[in-house]
Amino acid sequence: MMEKTTFGSFEAAKNKRGLIIMISLAVLIVIAFIISMNTGYIRLTPMELINTLFGKGTDKQELILFQFRLPRIVISVLIGAGLAVSGAVMQGVFRNALADPGILGINAGAGIMVMLLISFYPTATAAPVYLLPMVAFVGAGLTAALIYALAYKRHQGISPMRLLLTGVAVAAGMSAAMIVLTLRLDPEKYQFVATWLAGSIWGTSWKFVLSLLPWILILVPYVIYKARVMNVLNLGEQTAVGLGAAVTKEQFRLLAAAVGLAAASVAVSGGIGFVGLVGPHLARRLVGPKHQLMLPTSALLGSLLVITADTIGRWILQPSEIPTGIVVAVIGAPYFLYLLARTKS
Repeated sequence: MMEKTTFGSFEAAKNKRGLIIMISLAVLIVIAFIISMNTGYIRLTPMELINTLFGKGTDKQELILFQFRLPRIVISVLIGAGLAVSGAVMQGVFRNALADPGILGINAGAGIMVMLLISFYPTATAAPVYLLPMVAFVGAGLTAALIYALAYKRHQGISPMRLLLTGVAVAAGMSAAMIVLTLRLDPEKYQFVATWLAGSIWGTSWKFVLSLLPWILILVPYVIYKARVMNVLNLGEQTAVGLGAAVTKEQFRLLAAAVGLAAASVAVSGGIGFVGLVGPHLARRLVGPKHQLMLPTSALLGSLLVITADTIGRWILQPSEIPTGIVVAVIGAPYFLYLLARTKS
């Protein structure tokens, strides 16, 4: 009886600590949000910012804040959460600490379909905004199926290192195909693709926010709802089957959700990598492997990482901008190499 009480107290303490960490991350996101609203070539003082938020700013200030900065900041928060949760699901389902939608080529598959769609329109901005996530989902889904088929071996399943190498190879092939296709584009579309490849948040209007929002609002809660299932899957396939889990069906559903999150994010953000790698790993260090805490913490960390990277990219070389994907890569690439060095199989 005492052991049960002690265990219950330990779990309650972990849950309380996890809640405190999540609240702290949410506060940091709010602070980054406020700083980002005041970051750009045209600076708004804190008083001007407050006045503009309450409808007392000039037309120019309202245009800058409501039409340019706020949509971009909201998109940064959404894609950070989407990519981080997508990475957490892939790491959990494949039981591979190095799984990430960017590293495994999912982002590249989504991107090549977005580029093909845009090539049919006279300008990049003329493409139907609400169709972009769907098209990206098709490309990401086909790429995920290809990687799974190439990495799978009968009677052996999928080893973490084979999955990683297959994903890297497919991502390289997709990126090469995208570069070849850009040779047939006019200068404006070529510039768009180059910007997309660098990971610049190019969808910066409220239309892009509305096209992305349903995917995040539906799929992120769905994945968190499946947290208990992911805990069981992490015990191994045989154990999960013994506990009554429909392993294949649950893996397919979770992977479909992960691919959908990555595809919708990539459709408006470009090729931003490493968010799905860094977010879940930091979340595990902060709150542990229990998915009920780890998944929402990953979402918050991903949002914080992307909004911070976007703010730094817009601030450091004013009036020019550094694409958000490059800033994230500066953080994520060394961490990826560190994890790769620690991986034994």
